[in-house]
Amino acid sequence: MTGPTIAVPQRAAFDLDPARNETDVRARAADLPESVDIALFSEYALTGFVADNRAFSGAISRERATDFLASVAAQNEFDVLAGYLERDGETLYNAAAYVRPDGSATVYRKRHLWGGESAVVTPGDELVVADTPAGRTGLLTCYDLNFVGDSAALTDERIDALFVVGAWPAAHSTNWRLLCRARALDGVRWLVGANRTGSGSISGTAGTEYAGRSLVVRPDGVVAAALNRGERDLVWTLDRDLLAEQRAFVGSVE
Repeated sequence: MTGPTIAVPQRAAFDLDPARNETDVRARAADLPESVDIALFSEYALTGFVADNRAFSGAISRERATDFLASVAAQNEFDVLAGYLERDGETLYNAAAYVRPDGSATVYRKRHLWGGESAVVTPGDELVVADTPAGRTGLLTCYDLNFVGDSAALTDERIDALFVVGAWPAAHSTNWRLLCRARALDGVRWLVGANRTGSGSISGTAGTEYAGRSLVVRPDGVVAAALNRGERDLVWTLDRDLLAEQRAFVGSVE
């Protein structure tokens, strides 16, 4: 039995330029195969990010993010996940919205902030699980991968997949791959990681190189498919039978 087809249109984001990002995300989504059930875009895909007060100029409301993603989902008849810098009053969050063609949405706010991000962004306070064509799916963002406690809590939720949006630096790309494999193994589940590529696009971020290397990890920790750093599409079908087989092998209770 086959499962849903997942696509990761790996791309370089435009920092503090929501309109340009929206145009690019819409175009990349429209170019995906008709067989796609879910498209995953990276952390801050709709806004980009800088770790100083300029971040406010590029932040968008949750309503804008979910309305835009709902229009992309409806246009292409698949679910969409994308990260963005969310402004709620005078507070900023690193958010990721999973949106369906009917407009319904599940939003996760990153719980574990990395480096200078904590100077301008407030952490979220809850783990989030979405119902997706891949089954019950946990949503994580980038540095969250390092926290085994969160992964264990999601294991207790009996999820079938983890969707991870990232803006992982190229200097630490080996860790990205290692942690994605580990988190798939934690709960015997599929993991799909959508990571930013390219480099920072405005003054103050130009030195940041992003790893790319978006990937799909099987429930046995094997990397099923992966990209390098190019702006390319990764398309893969998650096999439900393989998930069931691996859980039976390790004694995981369904």
